[in-house]
Amino acid sequence: MCRNIKQLRRPERAPTDEELELAALQFVRKISGYREPASVNREAFDRAVKNIAGVGRTLFEELEVKGASWR
Repeated sequence: MCRNIKQLRRPERAPTDEELELAALQFVRKISGYREPASVNREAFDRAVKNIAGVGRTLFEELEVKGASWR
């Protein structure tokens, strides 16, 4: 679906907040169809990016990754 989103799971380290936000931004752009939302939609767009990045962080905190040194 989103070929521009890079895999963030690495055994040597957890993804950074910036990496999670960039991936979330790409996802929101893809599903919304907007590269940049109109000003009337900016708050909803930014909130979606923040929420998705947060869910991504939760996912990485809960994953059991064999051989990961960051757990």
